[in-house]
Amino acid sequence: MRIDPPAPGAPRRPHGPRDPGDAWVVTDSGEKFWGVYGAAGLLAVDPQRGVLLQHRVGWSHFGGTWGIPGGARHKGETGLEGALRESGEEAGVPRDAVRPRCLSVLDRKVWSYLTVLADVVRPFEPRISDAESLELRWVPLDDVAGFDLHPGFKRSWPAMRQLLQIRPVLVVNCSSVTDPGLVDAVEQRGVGAAQLGLPGTAWFPEVVRVGDRREAVARALSLAETSPYVTMVGDDEVFTGELVGAGARVRTGDWLAEIVAEREAGTGI
Repeated sequence: MRIDPPAPGAPRRPHGPRDPGDAWVVTDSGEKFWGVYGAAGLLAVDPQRGVLLQHRVGWSHFGGTWGIPGGARHKGETGLEGALRESGEEAGVPRDAVRPRCLSVLDRKVWSYLTVLADVVRPFEPRISDAESLELRWVPLDDVAGFDLHPGFKRSWPAMRQLLQIRPVLVVNCSSVTDPGLVDAVEQRGVGAAQLGLPGTAWFPEVVRVGDRREAVARALSLAETSPYVTMVGDDEVFTGELVGAGARVRTGDWLAEIVAEREAGTGI
């Protein structure tokens, strides 16, 4: 493996200094990947308009194809931070207009790419804000495969579309989970996918806080009627059988503490 800097005068990032991450990772077999510290992109999904795609400028890697806004991570930057920064720089995506739902990592050992699946919570119009886009377009999910896609995005799209069908929910019984900081931390840092029994790398579930034990159980049972991705959190052993029978997962308050510790000890994805 070697690191190849951009050629002198290359048109990448014409409006500012280069970051140390802006270089090629070249494998022994000759494959090239952009980003010394890996790369990340944002798959923004709007419930009415579909997903936001970027028509890549000709001089970019696989120029002329369609993909998602993204690029090389900066030194010391998490993948989530990188995806949000890059989508803002390339497509004018406002940070407060999207809510991350899932992180999915492609790990090539010498290089990685993090896709952030995010829900649009405030409608916005994308705008070309640097030289790396020919066009930005909202595309219905059923139409994405018909575009001339970037090879990497083309390979990942079927799995990404499956992930878009999943919306995990945590119902937290706050009468037994008495440390609100744990719940706040889960909302901010997410939950490892394995902890939820889900594909992907990490999830940011919708968190429903309920102060009364019986109300929390009732809410979880109601949600489980239409979703297989409900987890009840609280020390409510007496209701475990009923909740599991309805299709919900049941976890104790200690589970939240384990999740927070796991994410704090993570690799900064």
